[in-house]
Amino acid sequence: MNLFEFQGKRLFGQKGIPIPEGHILTSTDELDKVTFPAVFKAQVHSGGRGKAGGVKVCNSREEAKEALGHILGMTIGGLPVAAVLAEGLAEIQEEFYLSITLPAGSKKAMVMFSPAGGVEIEKVAEEDPEQIYTFYVDPFIGITGYQIRHMARKLGYGDVRDLAKILTSLYDVFISNDATLVEINPLVVTPDGLLALDSKVVLDDKAVIRQKELFDSISVENGSLPGMEQEEAKDDTITYVPLDSGSVGLISDGAGTGMLTLDLIRDAGGEAACFCEMGGLTSPEVMYSAMEKVLKDPKVKSLLVVLIGGFNRMDEMAEGIVRYRDEKGLEVPISVRMCGTLEEEGEKIMKSAGLPICRDLLEAVRTSVQMAGRE
Repeated sequence: MNLFEFQGKRLFGQKGIPIPEGHILTSTDELDKVTFPAVFKAQVHSGGRGKAGGVKVCNSREEAKEALGHILGMTIGGLPVAAVLAEGLAEIQEEFYLSITLPAGSKKAMVMFSPAGGVEIEKVAEEDPEQIYTFYVDPFIGITGYQIRHMARKLGYGDVRDLAKILTSLYDVFISNDATLVEINPLVVTPDGLLALDSKVVLDDKAVIRQKELFDSISVENGSLPGMEQEEAKDDTITYVPLDSGSVGLISDGAGTGMLTLDLIRDAGGEAACFCEMGGLTSPEVMYSAMEKVLKDPKVKSLLVVLIGGFNRMDEMAEGIVRYRDEKGLEVPISVRMCGTLEEEGEKIMKSAGLPICRDLLEAVRTSVQMAGRE
């Protein structure tokens, strides 16, 4: 999930990173919030705002009214401008680039920085690659003092403590929000110290379960902006496939298990209404979400859950099932077969909640088909 600049800066501010005071504007009627001179910046999920005319410095309300009306009607990179961020001007002495990302295939976060801030990092990489520096962060140790001192020397910035505060806080934003990218460009030097003049934050869509409150709040906020439709947070941990006919809703924790069970349902005289696979390492929240998806299908007359605990814990799967039943209720009968890691604990949780459990896969399939009214 890509965040707008103002949303990224809000996360920065929550972790103590200095940011300019700003206001979000969606119409010219809101200019009373602004103190001049001010810079007006288009909020859009696209680069090249400045070149497209989406960034304007205004010294008066009259200038701002014209600029704001123009920016709010713009399309940049094929995307409509959702809002405008108005901020006071900063007294800039130097501009740096700073980002933290997770490179493909890497298990460690990478810090990238450059004394050539304020321009696109791709341009710096092409024209002056020696100006770009990187180092990796050991997840068990975190950012070290020698890495910060090395960074300060390369940037030519003497206040190591100020730089340490910014970098460790940015790393906190990266880790605590399950981000794949946090970027400040430019990170500017002012008479009062370092200031994050811009932000780019991308959250990992696969973290939607752990970061549900954050994803939901951003989706709701985006939905309130003109021209922006509210979107449900994407969950890439679940593959949901609706089928044309059938009355059995199937959830499995692996595609192979799911394909086998689909065949067994048909052998037992039934048909699946839909198939939901929870890929990879799952959790109670993923199980809860899978049940939400499957039970939205009006064709589902019974629910069949087939689980094989390798990496996944059956007590956590049971917890997700029970939590859904307690919070949303179950309007259709359920048949669950679980085996593997902590299956005894999972069975105890299910039985304590008064929910049925099957040890045999064929028994679970037949029971589900029968409860769906087909035999």
